[in-house]
Amino acid sequence: MADDDDDVQFDTVDSGASKTFPMQCSALRKNGFVMLKGRPCKIVDMSTSKTGKHGHAKVHLVGVDIFTQKKYEDICPSTHNMDVPHVKREDYQLTDISDDGFVTLMGDNGEIREDLKVPDGELGGALRSEFDDGKDLLCTVLAACGEECVIAMKNNSGLDKGGGG
Repeated sequence: MADDDDDVQFDTVDSGASKTFPMQCSALRKNGFVMLKGRPCKIVDMSTSKTGKHGHAKVHLVGVDIFTQKKYEDICPSTHNMDVPHVKREDYQLTDISDDGFVTLMGDNGEIREDLKVPDGELGGALRSEFDDGKDLLCTVLAACGEECVIAMKNNSGLDKGGGG
């Protein structure tokens, strides 16, 4: 029984490591993604500084967490590797919003998922009001490091409004 618990713990540690890939710090670019303080972030600002006669160039990174919008900073030598998260972006059609705050989304393949919450703040409010107005909406879901979140919405213009059959 104790062995089963150990396996589960090991699985979670192992799976976290493969959700990123290494990239040399100097190869990172603004608007790209990087792991800062263990969180997947979008790079909003970066600057390189030369330090002294025999020093290494240092890269100063400023990133915003793609899920919480919290700002993180880090400084690392330009020759060092940084972890870059595998970020997946997918659009889903919004089919329902439940009373307990979860969205029902349908993928391109017709697959339904009901495991994501309505986002907090302005986006969540806009999503609810536009859905209540009967608008056909597409939600953009960002996935990285085992987390997923609705980050944007737009009107679904690709659907035929002329009654299906």
